[in-house]
Amino acid sequence: MRRSYVEAPQRYEGTGPAVFLAGGITGCPDWQAVAATHLLTHADVLNPRRRIYIASGDEGDEGDEYARQVEWEFEHLRRADLIMFWFAARQIQPVALFELGAFAASEKPIVVGAYPAYPRRTDVVLQLSHARPELAVHSSLESTLAAVVRTLGS
Repeated sequence: MRRSYVEAPQRYEGTGPAVFLAGGITGCPDWQAVAATHLLTHADVLNPRRRIYIASGDEGDEGDEYARQVEWEFEHLRRADLIMFWFAARQIQPVALFELGAFAASEKPIVVGAYPAYPRRTDVVLQLSHARPELAVHSSLESTLAAVVRTLGS
């Protein structure tokens, strides 16, 4: 069964289960497209990556649109039944790290993966070993997606 795909700034009105795709956008490959294609047979997908890029720190209308993007992400991270974090490429991805910290300290189900050359991978692994010692940090997008599917099934 094909599920719902929701891309920012669309609002999610589904009943779930829903997976939020948290992780790098700026300077990162479009890993969300691969993840969405894989996960849509298992869950609704909430994708913060817009087709039209919204840069942070822009002034005027673009700044307002960026504020709406942050609001969308804040709302949809909380609406999701599970958050998948993927730290792709070599970009630091500070917003995703902030979101990981917030949700690692919560009871929300999360699945985490980090590209082997991700510069803060050791930090992600060590911090999660204390906050959520039961979680593995996956090394490939494929193994992260497989863990999402397993988690949804349990």
